[in-house]
Amino acid sequence: MKMKQKLFRIAQKTKIGNRLMNEQRYRVIFAATFGFFFNLLYAIYNGILGVFNQSLWFAATCAYYIILGTMRFSAILCERKNDDTVSFQTEFFVMKFSGIMLTVLSVVLTGVIYISLSQNNAAKYDEIIMITIATYTFGKIAMAIIRAVKQRNNPSPLLATIRSIGYAEVAVSVLTLQRSMLVSFGSMNDANKHILNIATGAAVCLFVLGLGITLLVKNRKDK
Repeated sequence: MKMKQKLFRIAQKTKIGNRLMNEQRYRVIFAATFGFFFNLLYAIYNGILGVFNQSLWFAATCAYYIILGTMRFSAILCERKNDDTVSFQTEFFVMKFSGIMLTVLSVVLTGVIYISLSQNNAAKYDEIIMITIATYTFGKIAMAIIRAVKQRNNPSPLLATIRSIGYAEVAVSVLTLQRSMLVSFGSMNDANKHILNIATGAAVCLFVLGLGITLLVKNRKDK
């Protein structure tokens, strides 16, 4: 406990550490920045594999991460260039842009899921790796719920937009987890696995589409 308090005191003496501890908005933007770099690295990785393997699957996955990264980058850029006199106007622009991009993302996801199911290229892992992936995925779900509860009374359009981007990513992570678990551990026959993956994939695409439409409607209603 003393070590924890000591680390907190040291962190509070730095500008970034102090803001991380005391400003909710800064914490959200900070996390979005890490998410952006993660999306960028995965986009580059899948893009390179797509070129060398001439794979439509890797190309579609690259497009998915590019869209996620673009939305997060627009949110980060909005925060860096924010001015109190135009704050909400800029945030609503990012909300509208992200609503459009989430709508596009739902179409891209449809292609990704179709290719994945037709090529049956779900990754198979051993038990320890699957437990790690499942823990990470449920951790993302828990963080999304906690963030939603903590920010429920915050009127910021930018934070609402970042939450929606996070929800979309979590939904896709759940689908990926399900597919890998069915391949790694499932005793279900192939036909039933296919039906379950189609149903979950359709639900995820509709959910992401709903997030995009919600942002567009909220933008028009609140602007």
